[in-house]
Amino acid sequence: MSGKRVSHRVDGNKIEITFERGTAVLSVLREDIFNVFVPCETKEHRSKAIEGDKGVPVEFTVTEEAEALVIKTPALWAKVYDGFFVDFYKKDGTLLCADSRTGRIFGSQLSEKFISFLEAEGHDVPDASGFHYPVEIVKTMDGDEKFYGLGDKSGFLNKRAYEYENWNSDIPQAHTESYRALYKSVPFLITLKTAGVYGIFFDNTYKSYINLGKENTAYYYYGADGGNLDYYFISGGHMPEVVEGYTWLTGRTPLPQLWTLGYHQSRWGYESAEDVREVAEHYRKLRIPCDTIHFDIDYMDGYRVFTWNEKDFGAPGAIIREIADSGFKSVCIVDPGVKLDPGYAVYDEGMEQDYFAKTPEGETYVNAVWPGDAVYPDFGNPEVRSWWAKKQSYLTGLGVRGTWNDMNEPASFRGELPADVVFTDEDKKSSHAAMHNVYGHLMAKATYEGLKQADGKRPFVITRACYAGSQKYSTVWTGDNQSLWSHLQMAVPQLCNLGLSGFAFAGTDVGGFGADCTPELLCRWVQVGAFSPLFRNHSSKGSTRQEPWQFDETTIAVNRKFIELRYRLLPYFYDLFHECEKTGLPIMRPLVLHYEDDPETFNLNGEFLVGEKLLVAPVLEQGAVKKLIYLPEGTWYDFETGRPYEGKQYYMVDAPIDVCPMFVKEGGMIPIWELCQYVGEKPYDTLKMLVFPGNGTYLHYRDNGADFAYRDGAYHLYEFSGVPGQKEISVKLLHEGYTPYREIVFETRGF
Repeated sequence: MSGKRVSHRVDGNKIEITFERGTAVLSVLREDIFNVFVPCETKEHRSKAIEGDKGVPVEFTVTEEAEALVIKTPALWAKVYDGFFVDFYKKDGTLLCADSRTGRIFGSQLSEKFISFLEAEGHDVPDASGFHYPVEIVKTMDGDEKFYGLGDKSGFLNKRAYEYENWNSDIPQAHTESYRALYKSVPFLITLKTAGVYGIFFDNTYKSYINLGKENTAYYYYGADGGNLDYYFISGGHMPEVVEGYTWLTGRTPLPQLWTLGYHQSRWGYESAEDVREVAEHYRKLRIPCDTIHFDIDYMDGYRVFTWNEKDFGAPGAIIREIADSGFKSVCIVDPGVKLDPGYAVYDEGMEQDYFAKTPEGETYVNAVWPGDAVYPDFGNPEVRSWWAKKQSYLTGLGVRGTWNDMNEPASFRGELPADVVFTDEDKKSSHAAMHNVYGHLMAKATYEGLKQADGKRPFVITRACYAGSQKYSTVWTGDNQSLWSHLQMAVPQLCNLGLSGFAFAGTDVGGFGADCTPELLCRWVQVGAFSPLFRNHSSKGSTRQEPWQFDETTIAVNRKFIELRYRLLPYFYDLFHECEKTGLPIMRPLVLHYEDDPETFNLNGEFLVGEKLLVAPVLEQGAVKKLIYLPEGTWYDFETGRPYEGKQYYMVDAPIDVCPMFVKEGGMIPIWELCQYVGEKPYDTLKMLVFPGNGTYLHYRDNGADFAYRDGAYHLYEFSGVPGQKEISVKLLHEGYTPYREIVFETRGF
């Protein structure tokens, strides 16, 4: 679509702009959020990430200037030019983001090899102006851009000069920084440059492509194989405001049940009730706290979903109830693939109701996963989601406390599902090409609703594949990583970028899923895991087992130390999740989120913040016993000793195998609970506040940690305030609706 502008019409918060060859719509959702929409495929948005009408009353002006149509709010300007070039400006007139007038430039000639590749892939051979996707937008680069977000893409924190694809992919090989696609599609990009910071959410579910200056340093681009041009421009004075705006659009991680923030033990390889019992007994015997044991695919009867393997696991749910007596919660895996097996109730019901994906000829589509021949629920159909939601009651009836969705890219053993497999998009037929990237998202939505209906608790859903907005329904993990030091190193930027992309409740498989973990690698990984929102040790059948006692006494001691630390810090993590539900700010944060004016933080891959005041700098290299750390502006105090360090400089600190360097910023306060072996072992009736020097205020939140009563006011909210140079702390109860603490005590460090 291009040509000269012909006219425009204002309708509420929408400005419809007519060009010589098409129409576009620019909508003002908030003062700081604009939507740009071109109906390439459908006239409506049909977003899967954004629910409901997000528009709010906004004062804005629309004026015709000599060369452009100008839309202004008190926070953001947009100028729309002939050719449908759209540029965005800060309220002071500073240019933030401009469309490229030249488009993509490959050069005057294409290599024969590249032409052969395009022909083999079924693409048209481009002319000298470059190959264009059906949907494409090209943005200019000033040269100082740093790029963050995009979910769980591999590689480093700053995505500048890399290219990626959004196509949920089950990749068992060891992931490297060259991998363009993994399990999730989260096309949200934060751009930081001297002129300011902004975010763009490209809301398109088709396979899409993001090139961040790799093709040409003059521009970055987004392209998609189909759908509409539909993107949201989010401005903000600082990066946290951009994250707030994005999560306002797509939803925020809801407050989880408290036990889900404890330690989880999992393995594809617990093949019987006896295996599970042995794991549970070891944790309690060794006094290593643990809340949750995950059941992988072996608990099912022949890998049929919503069944139980009585031969190896005994009577349905018996082992779940047994370990619950010693405080363990159970999470069971559920795959989407339903075994093609007449007489199997789930298959028969789905066939009778016509709930499975179809071939273009109208036959039920069949591929293969763990149970062999399998069919795929059509989660885009609301009736199918309702049916799947009701199936969760089978698990909750056994005592299961959470559902783990896997293989939901969707994965398949006989090649990828063809693009023309027929799915449903709510009220109309669609294709696998359009619905692939939201298959896991819609499965998670159905699972969340089902668990909520089944027991009234805050649902715990964990998913491998998802789309932007899935954070409303599910926690995530980064998929099948490996027991490699490079994967431990990648865990930090992956989790930080997931957090910036709305996924505050995220983790990696501690120790690595595939390959063989070493004692040292597990010790260092548990030091990252202890500060990751989701803290789960998981490994693969055929690999070295990774429970701490499988190694030496040092490994047991180091794991116990950091798992115990996690349990003492549970109130701090819970407070951060409470903040996240209100602001969208993640739990695990890259330093650049709060120090965007400090160039040293732009590419800092080896340390992170937990909240705003706690800095963690784990050792990520084999054999290292020292850590080079960077502390940003301000005074920072060693978490253990209280030793002060002045910021804006580097330090080399000692970090033997049982030490993870941690620092608290001046004015910081950290709430601590008494150590328990699991959540619910005894009441948390005493709060200890660790107080560090400086002027600070801290909000501490307390509720029952289980259901939704807090939304009706059943919570306590405390405010702690400190005074510079003094140890006195004032305490205010800002909201009273839950059981008060029996005692609040203070411990000062660094004074």
